[in-house]
Amino acid sequence: MRLLEAVAAREHGAPAKQLARDTGLALPTAYHLLRTLAHEGYLRREKGLFFLGEAAERLGSAGAGQKRRSALDEVLAHWRDSIGVPVYYAVYREGEIEVMSIADSPGLPAVEEWADFRETGHAHAIGQCLLSQLDEDRRRDHLDRHPVQPVTPYSVRDARVLLGRLDRVRRMEPVLERQEYALGTVCAAVPITVGATAATMAISLPGHQADRLLPAARQLQDEIGRRLGTIALSISI
Repeated sequence: MRLLEAVAAREHGAPAKQLARDTGLALPTAYHLLRTLAHEGYLRREKGLFFLGEAAERLGSAGAGQKRRSALDEVLAHWRDSIGVPVYYAVYREGEIEVMSIADSPGLPAVEEWADFRETGHAHAIGQCLLSQLDEDRRRDHLDRHPVQPVTPYSVRDARVLLGRLDRVRRMEPVLERQEYALGTVCAAVPITVGATAATMAISLPGHQADRLLPAARQLQDEIGRRLGTIALSISI
């Protein structure tokens, strides 16, 4: 690890002797470890100089991704506590709905995924919000692969009705859903669009607190506006 750190600190590469001095290792030990690291792809050698290899770069990228995810999880947990609701983060990626992170607690439990979120996007606020951000061709493609089917007595009944509803969603307006995915639960999702990626933050509440749904969604929307930079970075996770 000290050798990797020493190589990373030298942008233009370094020879084995220099790296041995930087790390305080005996030269034979440094040579042996450098050869092993190069063989495993963590370093590459060019004209006697050592540079970080692809394997080390992948570790760095993974570490950066974990750092961004941790920052996002902290933001969601803060909103959970300040608004008093479970908070969800989801994206539409490669033709599928993906819930990336959920901040809940024993006192503020998330909705149980009793029916696959990816297949029931028509029935929950997260899916409806993401689908509303797509163009018509991508919406129809999604519904061809995941046909509209009633999930509860309150669910939308067919694709024609759903597409009409999606067309009426106003840009940047929260999408509200009441008991369409889970009986006794109401949900709201706020759209986030960064570049070509459709994303959303959502909340859920028990049905008897339905009067809190829209005010809580508006509060979440205001919070998102203040933290958009953190969210935009997380979309690349």
